[in-house]
Amino acid sequence: MAIEVRAESFRLAEVFTISRGSRTEAKVLTVTVTRDCVAGRGECVPYARYGETLESVTAQIAGLPEDITRGALQAALPAGAARNAIDCALWDLEAKRAGRRVWELAGLPAPGPEITAFTLSLDTPENMRAAAARHAHRPLLKIKLGTPDDMARLEAVRAGAPATRIIVDANEGWTAEVYSDLAPHLVRLGVALVEQPLPAGDDGMLSEIARPLPVCADEACHDRASLPGLKGKYDMVNIKLDKTGGLTEAFALKEAALAEGYGLMVGCMVGSSLAMAPAVLVAQGAAFTDLDGPLLLAEDRDHPLFYDVAGVHPPEVALWG
Repeated sequence: MAIEVRAESFRLAEVFTISRGSRTEAKVLTVTVTRDCVAGRGECVPYARYGETLESVTAQIAGLPEDITRGALQAALPAGAARNAIDCALWDLEAKRAGRRVWELAGLPAPGPEITAFTLSLDTPENMRAAAARHAHRPLLKIKLGTPDDMARLEAVRAGAPATRIIVDANEGWTAEVYSDLAPHLVRLGVALVEQPLPAGDDGMLSEIARPLPVCADEACHDRASLPGLKGKYDMVNIKLDKTGGLTEAFALKEAALAEGYGLMVGCMVGSSLAMAPAVLVAQGAAFTDLDGPLLLAEDRDHPLFYDVAGVHPPEVALWG
């Protein structure tokens, strides 16, 4: 089996800003594994927040034996972007060699479309209100926040999209005091969920302060090993394949989180349709789906995922799986 890694970038339709910074393109790694002239593909987005770079993740992948199996991979690499790209490529390869879809190999029913959030990046209240108004037709908006003065942004987005369901992502940007002050207003404005209000590792106050709306762990939840540290602090977990280290662990985390009573959100980094495709399978039945990466791009893969009023649809064979 041959493993090829290629760095690629996709232009964003607009500047995308969160509390940690801005970007104008999605920088990804595309992995292709080939055996007996059959190729499987996967994509990952190395994330600086977790100490990853394009170069470090490429080096992790280059250190793998060419005959690596999906089972051996789980111990060979830690959870993260490198394992994700290889794991998804191996699933794709297995499906193509078997002439079956990945969900069949996993023993799952055929997937359907899932309503996905559309993300509004962090900006001035005036610009966020205008963006909310442009996208008020969408059933679910996700707002990037995470500053000490977010109240005006919340009010502006609700004014721009008065009837749309809203979730909020602070990206670890608030303190316990800021969140406590904002929480009643989140409820008043009809926010359905708040994602990672406090920094991972400094979120103990979530077990002591009121949680009047569901709180979802994102940066605080990577794989099944994260679950014990979430008890009493979070109501939901955000499953992202670049955090779990691939589809194999994402399926396992989903099962374990549900067994422990957590609600599920399935999210993504900013990547192409190839990165979202496996996550659509994990998103089946989740309370919230946030797989809007391709909607934020000015360019995408061939045979991209299809989005319509029903949400994001499962991938075509030509794309993945």
